[in-house]
Amino acid sequence: MQKYKQFTAIIEREGNGYVSLCPELDIASQGNSVEEARNNLAEALELFFEHASESEIKERLHNEIFITRLEVAVA
Repeated sequence: MQKYKQFTAIIEREGNGYVSLCPELDIASQGNSVEEARNNLAEALELFFEHASESEIKERLHNEIFITRLEVAVA
């Protein structure tokens, strides 16, 4: 039986494509669309969990991720 866990995906435009990042594990991917970048990141995460040792997962995993927006004065 497979277990599922939710992770954060941050996706931003870069040039003509999109870059996706999972900050909890510092794993990134890319794609030509937001959906493709998201799907490629999910695949990268699944491959990581298939092949990483428990110690590597524990070492890389950041359990507390806070994403917020800031307002700052700019010149």
